[in-house]
Amino acid sequence: TRSRPLASRALSVKVGIVVAIVSLACAAILAFYLNPLSFWLCVAAVPVILLYPGAKRVFPVPQLVLSIAWGFGVLISWSAVTQTISQPTWLLWGATVLWTLGFDTVYAMSDKEDDRRIGVNSSALFFGNYAPVAIGIFFAGTILLLSWLGIVIHLHLAFWISLVVATIGWVWQSLRLTKQDLPNPVYGEMFRQNVWIGFILLAGMIAGSF
Repeated sequence: TRSRPLASRALSVKVGIVVAIVSLACAAILAFYLNPLSFWLCVAAVPVILLYPGAKRVFPVPQLVLSIAWGFGVLISWSAVTQTISQPTWLLWGATVLWTLGFDTVYAMSDKEDDRRIGVNSSALFFGNYAPVAIGIFFAGTILLLSWLGIVIHLHLAFWISLVVATIGWVWQSLRLTKQDLPNPVYGEMFRQNVWIGFILLAGMIAGSF
């Protein structure tokens, strides 16, 4: 964390505030080009995004707030294309929320002692020794919802192959997390592996839609 722009003083707080305002203004301009449903979803996403940093001090599972914020990406983009929210939208939203909750809890496990010392909350602290089990459940829920999605929108073989690959990755991670005294860098590696898992799933969804 100390290498991040604000913590390292590479970016001053004042400049950070200006950057945030400019970014929000650009996002607002883009949002006005969307249909009304997508626009109001964008508006609804802003408080969730802004609440996440503070949630670490008042909410026992702040990663859930982050997961819901990520989930808005599904709702906004889907509604921007179809101008509606349907059952498949919610299946993908649910999978995204559970997946994010899983991999961000993995990341939080590396920060447990620091978070405990400075008095902030995290899903890793909330679940304690059961964090690996919770992560496994989140990943299992993701697999279930993605499978349901594949059936509902009739995705083809490429998607199912990508889901099998993702499932193998998540099972391997869940089993590895049950080992005691994993070095902290391992949690970061697993977190980054989910980037590739997401890319594989995206490629599978695109290829499986034809």
